[in-house]
Amino acid sequence: MKINLKNFCALEGSHINLKKFPTTVAPVYKSKKDYKRMLEDHVAQLSALQQLHYASNRYALLLIFQALDAAGKDGAIRHVMSGINPQGCQVFSFKHPTPTELEHDFLWRTTRDLPERGRIGIFNRSYYEEVLIVRVHPEILRSEGLPDALLDEKEVWQGRYRSIVDMERHLHRNGTRIIKFFLHLSKDEQRKRFLARIDEPDKNWKFSLADIEERKFWSRYTTAFEECISATSTADSPWYVVPADDKENARLIVSQIVLDTFEGLKMAYPEVSDERRHELLAIRKRLAK
Repeated sequence: MKINLKNFCALEGSHINLKKFPTTVAPVYKSKKDYKRMLEDHVAQLSALQQLHYASNRYALLLIFQALDAAGKDGAIRHVMSGINPQGCQVFSFKHPTPTELEHDFLWRTTRDLPERGRIGIFNRSYYEEVLIVRVHPEILRSEGLPDALLDEKEVWQGRYRSIVDMERHLHRNGTRIIKFFLHLSKDEQRKRFLARIDEPDKNWKFSLADIEERKFWSRYTTAFEECISATSTADSPWYVVPADDKENARLIVSQIVLDTFEGLKMAYPEVSDERRHELLAIRKRLAK
């Protein structure tokens, strides 16, 4: 079953109102068995395309996952990319910047981890934290060591949006394709998942008091995500607002988006020259004796 992805893509120049984007939609799978079959099919296709991507060595692919706590970023990455060769894929998680990172511009620490051509890079949180959590908690901005003239909150976010868009356009011009996922979770579903983390011993490690404290800022985070997505979703590097209340559905949507992006690259295995073909045939004859 082909998933219609247009409903999840934030169009360039549009003003995003997350209330108009559902956190749950009709499942694209018919049953748990059907979900497993569809995911296995997607994973097998991704594995084959990743091998072609690695061999063609023309593009880099960067996947960015942003969401509120318990939206399923880790699970989506783990399940969707389960068939990918680890040699061709790297996952980076970005938390609070280190003192060294704070001595540089806000894009520096993530730029170091951008994928090479032929590789897939996955950012579990990213430079977008600098216009999300930092916007919700402006005291973080004031602790970043910036000159006072750069701390005007009426201008700093628009400036950072421009920096992000300019960088992503630069990367696109140089062969990096960027897909950005916002896993859109409802507040009630987050509450249920937090309760599960408390009630199930093997999930206790996932829970912290800070998670509950951040729920107090739900409306602020909503505004920050809306303005961020509105300002930085472009035709070349789009944001996808993925309904995340159903984890299985979200994984199928994410994997289909990655598949479609790969297929749009028109990749091909490197052509073998006549000279190389003759060399290979000569080697084959020697091995066959």
